[in-house]
Amino acid sequence: MKKKILVTFGILFGVLFLATAAYGYYIYNSVTETASQIHEPLEREQSSKRVEQVKVEEKDPISFLLAGVDSRGDNHSGRSDTLIVMTVNPNDESIKMLSIPRDTRTEIIGRGHDDKINHAYAFGGVQMTIDTVENLLDIPIDHYVSINMEGFTGIIDALGGVAVTNDLEFNYGSRHHFPVGELYLDGDSALAFSRMRKDDPRGDFGRNDRQRQIVEAVIQEAAQISSITRAGDMLNVVGNSVRTDLTLEDMWKVQSNYRNARHSIEQMEINGSGTTINGIYYLLVSDEERYRVSSNLRSHLGLDS
Repeated sequence: MKKKILVTFGILFGVLFLATAAYGYYIYNSVTETASQIHEPLEREQSSKRVEQVKVEEKDPISFLLAGVDSRGDNHSGRSDTLIVMTVNPNDESIKMLSIPRDTRTEIIGRGHDDKINHAYAFGGVQMTIDTVENLLDIPIDHYVSINMEGFTGIIDALGGVAVTNDLEFNYGSRHHFPVGELYLDGDSALAFSRMRKDDPRGDFGRNDRQRQIVEAVIQEAAQISSITRAGDMLNVVGNSVRTDLTLEDMWKVQSNYRNARHSIEQMEINGSGTTINGIYYLLVSDEERYRVSSNLRSHLGLDS
């Protein structure tokens, strides 16, 4: 009897092990396929703002451009609804996140004229957007991740929602009410939370603050994923909705060497004054403000040390 029980447990354990191994193999293949699907390299090997290419293995400070595109499905054309520059310094384990207001008037590199910065994505995709951001801030953008609205909501739902702190009570449309205090948001609510600006006395700056909160919450939640099932759920979302120049190997290296920086995240703003030119509203950023922000980010990237 005792022997029969041991055999039974042995068979059960073997079946579970094989099932887990098979599912793990399936996930690995899915990861590989998805990484290939979302991979869109830039038209360069490194930023012209870099003397040498960033070495992830040596934990060089690194920068990312996070772009939220106002599109759905596998369509990644149109204007960028959100632009966030994120610099990561693994040596002091810190992250800086800067929102660039979409109405910021600046030179669109490759077009030869000034316009709203969010038009760069519609004119020339992520490459033109990166070139324009690098010119505006005088910093290198090493990598990018762009995501559309469906991907935004889907990833948050796959994570099980995100926690934020709201300091302004408001409604968005007829379905969303956001009281002051700690909130836990699903994907649809998080999208509404991050898009409102008309009823915010801070306008785009308040909206940018909420967007950075959402991104920070996603970083914190994603870093704690331990379930293969949740990883699989996320894979089902990102294939059509995310684009990045990072390869699968790059992703593993960044996750391994830079993940501890998430424990110290500083939210930054670039300030300016609103004006109307030829009937169109713009945010004008002074040279002094650009220099202040640029110096802060360059120092964090170890470029001016």
